[in-house]
Amino acid sequence: MELLPRSPGEFGSAQYWERFFRQRGQRPFEWYGAFPELCPVLHKYVRPRDKVLVVGCGNSELSEQMYDMGMCEDIVNIDISNAVIRQMQERSGSKRPKMSYLLMDMLQMDFPDAHFQVVLDKGTLDAILTDEEEATIAKVDKMFAEISRVLQVGGRYLTVSLAQAHVLKKAVEYFSREGWVVRVHQVAGSGDKQQFVLPVFVYVMTKFRKIPGSAPQILEICPEEQDKPMRVESAEQLVAAVKDRQHYALLCSQLSKTPCGEQVSLDLCDKESGQPRYTLHVVDSSSVKPSRDNHFAIFIIPQGRETEWLFGTEEGRRQLAASAGFRRLVTVALHREQHYEGMAGIQAELSGKVMELAPPGLPARQQVPFLSMGGDIGVRTVQHRDTSPLSGEYVVEDVKGDGTFYFRRLIFLRNRNVVQSEARLLAPAPLPGQRKRRKDKKKPSPAEPPAAIDKSYLCCEHHKAMVAGLCLLGGPDPLPGTPLAVLVVGLGGGSLPLFVHDYFSQARVAVVEIDPSMLEMATCWFGFSQGDRMQVHISDGLDYVAKLAAEAPAQYDAIMFDVDSKDLTVGMSCPPPAFVEKAFLQKVKTILKPEGVFVLNLVCRDTRLKESVLATLREVFPLLYTRHIEGEVNEILFCQPNPAGRWDPTELGARAQALEGALRQPGRPWDSSYVLADMLQAVRIL
Repeated sequence: MELLPRSPGEFGSAQYWERFFRQRGQRPFEWYGAFPELCPVLHKYVRPRDKVLVVGCGNSELSEQMYDMGMCEDIVNIDISNAVIRQMQERSGSKRPKMSYLLMDMLQMDFPDAHFQVVLDKGTLDAILTDEEEATIAKVDKMFAEISRVLQVGGRYLTVSLAQAHVLKKAVEYFSREGWVVRVHQVAGSGDKQQFVLPVFVYVMTKFRKIPGSAPQILEICPEEQDKPMRVESAEQLVAAVKDRQHYALLCSQLSKTPCGEQVSLDLCDKESGQPRYTLHVVDSSSVKPSRDNHFAIFIIPQGRETEWLFGTEEGRRQLAASAGFRRLVTVALHREQHYEGMAGIQAELSGKVMELAPPGLPARQQVPFLSMGGDIGVRTVQHRDTSPLSGEYVVEDVKGDGTFYFRRLIFLRNRNVVQSEARLLAPAPLPGQRKRRKDKKKPSPAEPPAAIDKSYLCCEHHKAMVAGLCLLGGPDPLPGTPLAVLVVGLGGGSLPLFVHDYFSQARVAVVEIDPSMLEMATCWFGFSQGDRMQVHISDGLDYVAKLAAEAPAQYDAIMFDVDSKDLTVGMSCPPPAFVEKAFLQKVKTILKPEGVFVLNLVCRDTRLKESVLATLREVFPLLYTRHIEGEVNEILFCQPNPAGRWDPTELGARAQALEGALRQPGRPWDSSYVLADMLQAVRIL
């Protein structure tokens, strides 16, 4: 039986609906959900004494159920189909004496002005507004004008809709322009899920007298199962908020039917602020054999650890899912702007939502475990937040790492998943003569991180490789006591230049940093300081190198570039593209001594761009080594102007080991958890 129109425009045709209801017969046709799903929203806006008009009633049972449940009885139903009106009159008959069914066109109604307190429309607006042609818009304007005419001031026009963008935008713009309050509710658990994957919404437009002039719009959205509405600023924002919920519903529907080939990510936002509260990644692991108890699990990433390779990359999360032994794992990252009430609070908050992401075949009443590292949600303390004109908004935060150590991090919020700089914190040492704390005294909070910076420890693996690269300098023994002139472009928290300054006792270190805010931040929060052998120059690195090339060539033993790009669209986040152009690299070579080394931290996800950069480097520097940092995108490039200084990887490892031995001086801190020699064992010659 053909019940669908040949074209969407037929939805507005009386002939189509006449044929539709004759063919369908007595079976009720429920557009967009039945009474149980709609009741919670309708109950808020329909009172027992209201006079209610239902436009385009069809043969839906909605009016009958509202009547029978005592929600209201004075209900007038209208439709343009004579067949359906006769059918509904016969069906209700004397059972509902206060309810009536009338053959009437809602574009030209016979009711007097201000006759109703509520006008209810279930799917009728969607059926008429099938396109944005001029004739269709004119018909909708006429419909809205008639509804406005028959509604009292303070009355409500309720539209049940799938909220296509053009439908919602038209309704919102029309009624907000008339001075009405517009609120959109998402209906909980709405509709026939086989028929409608998209969620159902109810627009509630409350009529107010139009105030002359430009009165502020009042536009609100009430997400599913939430009483308190959220205010938005414009029709576009309201449409976007609805669109987000539609995409989420489609995603849940897709994930419930089939495993996802690619990892799916989404944000769950705070109801009050609208800001992201949780970031979820759905990972399906085909390598895990199915069993009764390994269908689904939730993994809470401890605060501050979301940037680690295991949690912050697709490959890492895939490995995590496989090692956890679950066919579908949802990883959950916590946001620094939010407060969390421990693991139990997070589990209570997420339980209902994450079940919507369950895989196909999950047994009924299956217990879904919540997992984490060490059983807690970690510690994150934001110590400082500021905005720089050059670097944008940034935070300095302390986090608890894997184990007992705390770390201080610099994060640029324009790229919040990347740690810009990191330093390990030391527990404060007791003052001279200070007694140990008595057992009965109050202990410090375990969530309170220490404050002193451990300047002897390089947290970033690429910094360790860059320091190890100094063994490429000429001479049989790369001893720390050798006088060195080192140029570092890019300050960050200052860990790299500080380490070179402290461990190479005769090194003179010049640092170039374009952003004066970073110097202040590094000094206040990362223990950075200047002195006779450490000077910071606030300048653009491009200009500084160009000036040196013109005035003082061949003066540096080592030049290190660890500078990020502000343009995230390029595909290379470190360094900015201008720093690897041939003309500029020639200037870098000019200020480097013949036996020196140029060390570049390259972070490039664009394969073709990366090959182009390497080709340019090979044109300028005849000797080029590369060290990929495992688990990261970083690649450290060691470039030398003299091809005679070539070493094979075995010799490089031995030289790095000698350098490390020289740096491990008695009485000087050296953490045994990192080995410089390891950083050059995997070096390749390009």
